[in-house]
Amino acid sequence: MTTYTVCPVPADTLRALRTVDDAGRPAAPFTDEEGGAPLRCCLRRSAPGERIALVSYAPLRRWAAATGARPGAYDEQGPVFVHAEECPGWAGRALPFDNSHRVLRRYSAEGRILGGRLVAAGFHAALTAAFEDPEVELVHVRAVEYGCFLYEVRRGRPVPGDAGRRSRGRRR
Repeated sequence: MTTYTVCPVPADTLRALRTVDDAGRPAAPFTDEEGGAPLRCCLRRSAPGERIALVSYAPLRRWAAATGARPGAYDEQGPVFVHAEECPGWAGRALPFDNSHRVLRRYSAEGRILGGRLVAAGFHAALTAAFEDPEVELVHVRAVEYGCFLYEVRRGRPVPGDAGRRSRGRRR
C-alpha cells in the first residue's frame, strides 16, 4: 500500500511570496474578473472577483533549503497563482484540480530528477507507481500546457502538527 501526501505551497512560503517572490519582485495583487486561475495556496480554482497574485516560485530551491538537499541544475522558478491575502488553505478531501493530462516529475532525496511521466488517465495509478520506486522522495505535478508547477506530493503521511503546511492526499 502506498501512502502519499499532497502539499500545497506552505503557509510560511506563501507569506513570503505575497511580499517578495522568488525572482525578487514585489507581489502585484489584482482582481481576477473571470476566475479559473489554479491557486497553489488552497489548490482550487479562483472565483470571479477574488483578489489573487501571480508570483514566481522556486519549489525545489525552497525544498532543498529546508532539507539540506541540492537542486542543482533542476532549480527552476515559475509562475504560480495564489490568493493575495491569507486563505484557509487546502481542505484535503480529494486530489486537487482535474488531474488528466498532467506531468509527474519524480525527484530523489538529493534533489536529482529521476524522470517524468505524462499522465492522460489513471492519475492515482501513476502516482502510486512513482512512489513504488524507493529512490523517489517527492513528485511535482505540473500542467502540460505550460509546464507550470501545480503542487507537490510526498511519500507518507503528514507530520503531526504540520496541518497548516501539508494536507493528506488520497491513500492507496
